[in-house]
Amino acid sequence: MSASAQVRALNCSSCGAPLTVRAFQHTLSVVCGNCLSVLDAKDPNLRVLQRFQERQRVLPRIPMGTRGKVRGDPYEVVGFQVRTITVDGEQYSWSEYLLFNPYKGFRYLTEYQGHWNDVVTLRNVPEVDTGGQRPRARLLGETYDHFQTAEAETTFVLGEFPWQVRVGDRAMVMDFVSPPRILSRESTGSETVWSLGEYMTGAQVWQAFQLPGGPPAAQGVFANQPSPYTGKVRGIWGLWGILTLLLVLVGLLAYTFTGREEVFRRMYSFSPRAGGEVSFVTDVFELKGRPSSAEVKVSTDLSNNWAYFQFALINADTGQAYDFGREVSHYFGRDSDGAWREGGPSDSATVPAVPAGRYYLRVEPEMDAGAAAMRYELVVRRDVPSLGFLFIAAGLLLIPPIFTTVRAVVFSQRRWAESDYASTDSDDGDSGDDD
Repeated sequence: MSASAQVRALNCSSCGAPLTVRAFQHTLSVVCGNCLSVLDAKDPNLRVLQRFQERQRVLPRIPMGTRGKVRGDPYEVVGFQVRTITVDGEQYSWSEYLLFNPYKGFRYLTEYQGHWNDVVTLRNVPEVDTGGQRPRARLLGETYDHFQTAEAETTFVLGEFPWQVRVGDRAMVMDFVSPPRILSRESTGSETVWSLGEYMTGAQVWQAFQLPGGPPAAQGVFANQPSPYTGKVRGIWGLWGILTLLLVLVGLLAYTFTGREEVFRRMYSFSPRAGGEVSFVTDVFELKGRPSSAEVKVSTDLSNNWAYFQFALINADTGQAYDFGREVSHYFGRDSDGAWREGGPSDSATVPAVPAGRYYLRVEPEMDAGAAAMRYELVVRRDVPSLGFLFIAAGLLLIPPIFTTVRAVVFSQRRWAESDYASTDSDDGDSGDDD
C-alpha cells in the first residue's frame, strides 16, 4: 500500500506535539497521542474538540501505524477506541482498531478478552423480525439471532477517525449472531449504522500484522465464536447409525448361521410342600463340536408367583462345573389403570465357550413354602448366539456421540450465558452443530 500521498505531519494545537494524519482527506478528527486532546482535523488551526484525562490512557495491542493484510488487502492501523457497556452494574469493555486502505476505505478489528472480529460497515440494511420470542435479522439469505442490546460509551480514543469522535459518545448497540458472523446495529440520535463482523483468532491477527510475541489467550466463549463441534454432532451420530446397523447385521448373521442344536428337553414338577431333598440331576446329554455357547431355558406354568432355580452344568467325565441361577416371576392383574403384567413364565441363561463333552444339569428349585405346585420344562441348546455383547457394543458406541453432543450443548450454553437470554434455554442453532 502506497500511503505516502495520504500522510501529513501536523502539530497538536494544545501541546505542540507532532501529529501524523494518514488518511488526511477522510479524517474529521485526530487524537493527540501526547496530551490526548481530540482535534478537529478539518480546522486549519486544529481546533480542540475535547480533552480527557490521561488516567484513562489505554495501550493498544496493535500500535498506531502498523500495517498488515486483512482478507488479502493491505491496511494500516490509523485509529483506536475503547467502548464500554454496563450490564447489571458490571462494566465490559472492548477495543476497536480503525484500519485504512486508500483504495478500499475503512474497516475495523474489534477485540474482547482475546476474541477478534474483522468488521465492515454495510450499505444494505438487513431485515429485522421482532415478532418471535427473540428478534432476528436476515441478511443475504442468512438468519441472525438477537444476542444482546446495550448502550455503548466511548471511553478512550487515539489516532484519527472519519467522524468527530469524542470520549463519552454513546450509541445503542444491538447485536445479532450467526457464528462465525455477527451483525450489529448502532443507533444514535442522528443515524443508524449496520456492520458485519467475522470471527478471527488472535493467531490470525498476529500473523496478519506480523506482531511480535503471541496474542492474548481467549477467555470464555464469544458471541459469534464458531463452535469447534459444528458439523461434528451430526457426523458422529451418522457414524453411530452406520456402526449400529453393522452391529445388527452381525447379530443377524450370528443368529442365522449358528447351530442352535437342541440336545436336551424334559418336563418336571416341583411342590415346595412335598418336603425332602429338592435338588436332582438330569440325564446325561452330549455337546458336540468346537467350544461354543450352551443355553439353558426354563419354562414354567407360574401364575402370580415366583420360583428360583440354581443350576450347575457339569461335565460328566471331568467334573468341571458351570454354576448359575435364574429367577422366574410372573405376576398379572387389573387395577384402576387397567390390566398390568410383570415378568414372565420363562427365562434362560447362556454359558459361553463350553468345550465338547458329556454333560448333565444339577437343578435345585425354590419357591415359597406355601406355594402351589409348579410344572416346568428344561431345554438345553448347543451353539446358541449370545447377543449380550451386541448390546454392550451398542452401549459403548453411544459414548462418543453423547459426549460430543453434551460438549456442544455446554459450548452453546457458555456462549448464551453472556447474552440477554442467559436465563433461558440456548437455541442459537449451533448447539446441535447442524450448521
